[in-house]
Amino acid sequence: MYHQPVLAEESITFLNINPDGIYVDATFGGGGHSRLILQQLSKKGRLYGFDQDEDAWKNKIDDERFTLVQGNFRHLQRFMRLYGVTTLDGVLADFGVSSHQLDEAERGFSYRFDADLDMRMNRQQPLTAAQVLNNYEEGHLQKIFGEYGEVRNARTLAQAIAATRQVSPFTVINDLTALLEPLVMPKGQRLRYFSQVFQALRIEVNDEVGALNDFLKDTLTLLKPSGRLVAIAYHSLEDRCVKNFLRTGNINGEVQRNYFGHIFRPYEIITKKAIVPSQQEIQVNSRSRSAKMRVGERLDIQPENFSY
Repeated sequence: MYHQPVLAEESITFLNINPDGIYVDATFGGGGHSRLILQQLSKKGRLYGFDQDEDAWKNKIDDERFTLVQGNFRHLQRFMRLYGVTTLDGVLADFGVSSHQLDEAERGFSYRFDADLDMRMNRQQPLTAAQVLNNYEEGHLQKIFGEYGEVRNARTLAQAIAATRQVSPFTVINDLTALLEPLVMPKGQRLRYFSQVFQALRIEVNDEVGALNDFLKDTLTLLKPSGRLVAIAYHSLEDRCVKNFLRTGNINGEVQRNYFGHIFRPYEIITKKAIVPSQQEIQVNSRSRSAKMRVGERLDIQPENFSY
């Protein structure tokens, strides 16, 4: 299986689909969510799927109501303009790495295999995990591991990488895992530590925070009033960005006030608490265990109309 859709029933319910509406599945992957959306659409409805990974095209849906865009969702508005779409009724985004990407050894996403240190979601881009490890300054590495992976000994790890690469550059996954073994913190939590380090590298290689920010800002422009944004995140940094954005219109959570003290609130938050998978779903799909879904309904106010 390419990727089992997470929170499938919940995401479709909260998307509150208008059968004649125009929707975007921003992370197409195996097409699981897209197929469920298409089941709710009439002949007039339209669905656009986005995926920058060329492997996703193997799952393309043969349906005249569906268009698959090979591109990063950070360019949502640009591609919608290309297709003549100015407003959307709903957007769904499942930000997790697909099971396919994790299970394909040569992609370099998982510490379970030995392969090139790659981690690129779009294999046409130049930056790889090996280049990050071999070329980034020590301070930059520390920041990446601390912010993106919440690695407790990020400074020690960055120092070890900088020292090791002077002797032998990092080329394959085993080069990195061998370095990590004696550095695991807290002791006895090897898998968690490895996951944090690999997550941080993957986020940096694919500029995931920048892409998420660009994508979310585009939803402000494209979603029509009462349109829904359904976002599924898998780590605290990502979830915090989504939560902040729904509340304030920016991923930093900075409250914007105009001259009169009115606060810019772009979304009505539909999910006061994040929706998480049931124990039954986790038993069937263990990779869903860290998923958190948040939903916002677009309010009838645009940033450019919010005078300061």
